[in-house]
Amino acid sequence: MQEGSGILKEGFLVKKGHVVHNWKARWFVLLQDRLLYYKLVGGKKEVSPKGSILLDCCTITCPCLEFENRPLVIKLNTKNNTAYFLDSCSREERDAWALDITGAIHAGNPVQVQQLHLMKNSFKLPSNISLNHIVDKMYDNSSGIKLTPNSEQGNTYKESFTGAALVDWLISNCFSASRLEAVTLASVLMEENFTKPVGARSAEAMRNGDLAEQFLDDSTALYTFVGSYKKKFSSKEELHLNILELSGTIVKQGFLIKQGHKRKNWKVRRFVLRTDPAFLHYYDPTKEDNRPVGGFSLRGCLVSALEDNGVPTGVKGNVQGNLFKIITKNDIHYYIQASSKTERAHWIEAIKQLT
Repeated sequence: MQEGSGILKEGFLVKKGHVVHNWKARWFVLLQDRLLYYKLVGGKKEVSPKGSILLDCCTITCPCLEFENRPLVIKLNTKNNTAYFLDSCSREERDAWALDITGAIHAGNPVQVQQLHLMKNSFKLPSNISLNHIVDKMYDNSSGIKLTPNSEQGNTYKESFTGAALVDWLISNCFSASRLEAVTLASVLMEENFTKPVGARSAEAMRNGDLAEQFLDDSTALYTFVGSYKKKFSSKEELHLNILELSGTIVKQGFLIKQGHKRKNWKVRRFVLRTDPAFLHYYDPTKEDNRPVGGFSLRGCLVSALEDNGVPTGVKGNVQGNLFKIITKNDIHYYIQASSKTERAHWIEAIKQLT
């Protein structure tokens, strides 16, 4: 995964297949005029790209909410009307990819690129749209905002949505043209008592912020409809202990490659690092299910970088470079590969602070 000349951005995204409609993790490389994607064998990308997306006359949709269980998808529609769906590991990563791809598409038009970076400062609800109409649409079973169980500080809010999810929904339904507009509109919905904050983060923002800062465009701030608010404290019987594991604040997340414990094969996983309590969980990004496939407490763990010359002990296959190892308190060894030395250093530093 070497930096090459002319590369604007590179990293993992999860792509929906065209023939078999399953999702596969691919290594994407953004060039000025196209987006290349590579298959990974072991821990290395293949020499030749598996496919190429020409950006000339391409249109981009972000957020794309066509997949109920995948709220972080970017849709690219090519000149010959082929649709590509690319899923990200976080909202920040999705928005960074969308901005860079849009910049490449409009590279010949600097004014348009500049406009991408400028958000509108004033917001007025279009006169033909009422707040009641927006709320009715939000309640719609098929196209409305999805209510899901979310956890914060050990409490589970059974029917809630995140601030980021509402902002995405308002933009994708053309009620707002930018994230700033959507945040303002979401604040108005809250002020008019259609929605309300649940959980500590969103409630504190509402108490302390002015109108522009009362609503949080954030994937950890929780909200619900007024009247559908149900709060449950986690109980071992119903939600088991993993709700406590997953209740910590997310401090870092991203795609990394992990060696399996049994078959020793290397697979791309979405890693999520949480604190209070300190846990590292990993998810299979090709699956719709949003439950982790594994994870462990970081208390008493040891983390270290592995040498880049040759294949270290315990590592199978031809994978080498940017590897690090985590040894848990129970002496289980995890071998993980980052996509660059810098990324590896950032993960090691973040994990060390929580061990």
